[in-house]
Amino acid sequence: MNAKPLAGKQALVTGGAKRIGRGLALALAEAGADVAITYRGSDFAAEQTVADLLAAGAANAFAVKADVRSEESVQAAVQEVEERFGGLDLLVNNAGAFETVPLEEISVSEWDAMFETNTRGPFLVSKAAHAALKEAKGRIVNIGSLGGIHPWATHAHYCTSKAALHMLSHTMAKAWAPEISVNCVAPGMIVQGEVDPAYEHFAQKTPMRRNGTVSDVAAAVLFFATAPHFITGQLLAVDGGLGL
Repeated sequence: MNAKPLAGKQALVTGGAKRIGRGLALALAEAGADVAITYRGSDFAAEQTVADLLAAGAANAFAVKADVRSEESVQAAVQEVEERFGGLDLLVNNAGAFETVPLEEISVSEWDAMFETNTRGPFLVSKAAHAALKEAKGRIVNIGSLGGIHPWATHAHYCTSKAALHMLSHTMAKAWAPEISVNCVAPGMIVQGEVDPAYEHFAQKTPMRRNGTVSDVAAAVLFFATAPHFITGQLLAVDGGLGL
């Protein structure tokens, strides 16, 4: 197997400064890709992540400030990435929002804000990157959620926005074939560092008897980034069987 299957490829990870996005960006760098990340307010974390990307093996890595909710901001950021890279092979739409609110208490502004980030954001970034990805016969991997497959009672706006992203992924796969493959990874309960005891019961309900890790999600993203281009329009749950 090629130890650097993404050598010579250019990747963009939205929301890549922290948490899952950071882990995905690092995995791509370790696989040999040049990696750009977007961030909105985490300036210090973005700088640190870029340094770590270079240490992980990326020949070129940088961060671009962007608000995925804004068409103007997205267009400027994607243009900068394409100019600095000279093209784009892989887009990972990771930037997202999460919130716990009882359904009857969700305000219209909270509902709209969730969709602005989780659904409109990937649409705007993908649209802006379409021409470059088409030219490169590239790939898009969207980060959905188990919550977009199974309803969570106190996360109605989150679940609905992710379900919409899943359908957007299918639609983009059909609309932008054969040049661009589009797939979606739907993580379940993913934990980092010290686990909040409140989340332990999810591990007990999971057939694999543990919660997921960022490396589990990264492996799924790497699969879609390196698998045959023929694989498109797929939704892959990374949940240890929790959704069964």
